[in-house]
This record gives sequence, structure tokens and C-alpha cells, in this order.
Amino acid sequence: MGSTTLKTLLMATSILATAGFAHAADTTLTIESWRTDDLAIWQEKLIPAFEAKNPGIKVKFAPTPPTEYDAALGARFDAGSAGDIITCRPFDKSLEQFKRGNLTSLNDLPGMKNFSDVAKAAWTTDDGKDTFCVPMASVIHGFIYNKDAFEKLGIAIPTTEAEFFAALDKIKADGTYIPMAMGTKDLWEAATMGYQNIGPTYWKGEEGRAKLIKGEAKLTDPEWVEPYKVLLKWKDYLGDGFEAQTYPDSQNLFTLGRAAIYPAGSWEIGLFNTQAQFKMGAFPPPVKNAGDACYISDHNDIGAGLNAKSAHPEEAKKFLEWVASPEFADIYANALPGFFSLNSTPVKMADPLAQEFVSWREKCKPTIRSTYQILARGTPNLENETWVESANVINGTDTPEAAAKKLQDGLDSWYKPAK
Repeated sequence: MGSTTLKTLLMATSILATAGFAHAADTTLTIESWRTDDLAIWQEKLIPAFEAKNPGIKVKFAPTPPTEYDAALGARFDAGSAGDIITCRPFDKSLEQFKRGNLTSLNDLPGMKNFSDVAKAAWTTDDGKDTFCVPMASVIHGFIYNKDAFEKLGIAIPTTEAEFFAALDKIKADGTYIPMAMGTKDLWEAATMGYQNIGPTYWKGEEGRAKLIKGEAKLTDPEWVEPYKVLLKWKDYLGDGFEAQTYPDSQNLFTLGRAAIYPAGSWEIGLFNTQAQFKMGAFPPPVKNAGDACYISDHNDIGAGLNAKSAHPEEAKKFLEWVASPEFADIYANALPGFFSLNSTPVKMADPLAQEFVSWREKCKPTIRSTYQILARGTPNLENETWVESANVINGTDTPEAAAKKLQDGLDSWYKPAK
């Protein structure tokens, strides 16, 4: 055999071997996220669970700090260097990326059948035709309480508005504890843990929210003003100087055992478990009258989408199908107590406080914060204005009626419901 023929044969063999090796090489998927706090959970629990069942696919979790995420992700989309899996913010930020062609419709992903319409609402187009992220987790609103304080004062868990204020009166009269830890300095808690926490009970959750978007209800209607009237009554139970009290101040007051009740989002569970030296419990927003339907804000917080320009769309879809599975839901929700699975298969929570929150789904109707979908796209921004007015009502600088009128006037100035 001539040396040229031998060289050709060796070269062909080498090319074939290289091709075979390339075919056998692992595909690496990169996940974009703002959840820097979750790095260990992904590396130690989630990724190994997926890779064990999907040989040939490797996954890398590459988070960006939360304050930089939106801008950095936008720049990477523009440069064509964004990761394969995109962790989705709820509502407009992700919708904008879908409209720009950066995220793919996931209507055909079989696992999407595992999620309700409310669960998918944060990642679905206004017309309801396309869903573009797999719902991963939500946060639930309610009240966390100091069990030791309740036992000492002989207080039963309040289920109605009247029982709630009777409990606050009893705590205030005793004087050992501040009845409720919440300040108005940072504004957003007054809306998020105040108005949006108790409000769904009055405007009937999704029913009322849909009417507002359709223009069939106004923020000046009784069911939207009444939560402000209830919130105004909170003022007497928040302790001295609540107007200057920041969010971290309120957290500290509660975890140091100085306040009996904390209007809460479930995201507090992880932190409170490490800081509080007393037993804690939780109860859902009290209903107006015994026997009324119970509503909770079960607010979509985080999802996962597919980069439309991913070089590995099939592998990425495999990964998203796993994210849509009960197995993922179980690992994720238990690794992050307080961030609850949106999967229709219930997840049994190992953490008792988290289990208490999630158990409300069985008896209460879920809804999302009224300002987040569609209604915060203009100026003035209804979400931010709701922060301001919720604080103003508690501070006594605006009446409930005046606050509602300001919010409705602001909305009317730019929002025209679709006919």
C-alpha cells in the first residue's frame, strides 16, 4: 500500500473517530437565572437528579445577581449568547421577551397539562393563546404568628375579620407584645402584605381581578374600597413609630419575639426558621363572615422558558419537561420552603410552616396580585401607586375612598380595557 493511500486511510479513520466522538459527547445546557441564592440547590440536588435520568445531557446553572439580571439577559439575547434555559420573571418582563422572539411557545410541551390556568397566567399572552414558560413556583400570602404568644394569651387562630380584631385587641391590652409587625416606611409591604393579602376576600379573587381588567369594575367600587377600610383599622395595632419602620425592622421585631403577628409572604419561612427562637404557626386571611369563601394570594413568582435561539432545543425541551414533572416539584419546593410548586400534583412539604401555608390551597381559592397582569404597564404605574396609597391609608393621610379614587383616576388616564 502506497504512503499516500495509507495517509488517506488514516485521515478517513481519524475523521470517522472524531465524528463518532462528537456524536457521543455530552450536550451542555446553560440555565440563566437571578436566583443566586439557589446555586447550591441546583448543583447539589436538582441537576444531579435530572442528569441521572438523562445521560448525555449536562446542565450548568449560571445565575446573575437579581438587580443585574434583566439588563444582562437582554444584552445576552441581543448578542446571541443567552443560555438555553431562561428563568422567567412573572408577567410583563417575560411577555416582552416572548414578543421579541427570544422565548419559544411551549404549548406543545406535554408537561404543561400539569398546570392550571391561574398557575400559567404569569407566562401566557393576553389573548390566552400562548404559554411560554413552565411555572416553577409561587409565594403565598397570609399571617405568621408567634405560637408561644397565642398560647400564653389564650388566643385561638382567627378565621373571621371580627375574630382577627378581637385577637389584636387582646394582644394590645396585655401589653407584652406589639400586636402586629409591619411598617409603612418602605411602602411596598403595606400593599403586598396588607392590601393584596386581605383584598381577594372582598373582591372575590380571580373573579374581581378579571372584572377590573375588562373594565367591568372600578377601584372605587365597594369591594375594592373595603380592604382599605379594614387596613385603616390596622393602624392601632402596629406599635409606636410604625411610620418610620422599615421592612428589615419588621422582620426583626417579629423574629426577636417582640411582635405576636406578622403579615407575611411565604418567602419569609426560610429566614424566620433560622432566626426565631419560638414556635411559629400561620393562618390565611380571615373571611368577612363565618362560612364565606376563603381566598389566598398564591402569586406566580418564577418560571422556566426556552431560548428561541438555543443550539440544543430538543435537549432543552427534555429538561423543561422534567421541570414540569412532580419529581422536580417535590425536590424544588422542599429545598426552598416558602416557594411553592405550581404543579397540579400536590407536594407534601417537610417543613411544618410551609405545609401550613400550602394546605390552604385545599380550602381557599387562589388568585394573584391584582396589579400585576396588564394593569401596571402605563404611567402612573398601578402597582407602585398601590404601594403609596396603601401606606397613606394606614398612616391616615388618605381616606380609603380618596386612595381608591386616586388609583382609579391614574388607571383611567392611560388604560382602556379591550372591547
